[in-house]
Amino acid sequence: MADMLTFELVSPERKLASAEAEAVTIPGMEGDLTAMVDHAPFLTTLRPGYVVVSGGSEAKYFVTGGFAEISDNTVSVLAEEAFEASEISSDWLNGRIAEAEEAMSDVSADRMQAATQRLNDLKALAGQIA
Repeated sequence: MADMLTFELVSPERKLASAEAEAVTIPGMEGDLTAMVDHAPFLTTLRPGYVVVSGGSEAKYFVTGGFAEISDNTVSVLAEEAFEASEISSDWLNGRIAEAEEAMSDVSADRMQAATQRLNDLKALAGQIA
């Protein structure tokens, strides 16, 4: 058996996943990254997107943001909100896009870039929903 990572995904509401994995792909703020055994310690913020856990089988989760820490062959994802990928529908995502567009009118100038990036990330995900 190959070496494995310990993966945990938690949100304020619940622990969504705890598993052994060969690799975990994370939607980092600067782009997707994949953690594997013996990955260098790393901390990143998350953008809206999918966390994909690979191993004996594949599991996919949707996160709206948060943080991920990679250390000691452990990947910990602390999500603002987290869902099983199958729970996400185009209607749900379109609602989140509408909320983000509405929020843009109340954003201060120093937060405009982050708000625009979040809106763009959500729109990019709309094409990935079946």
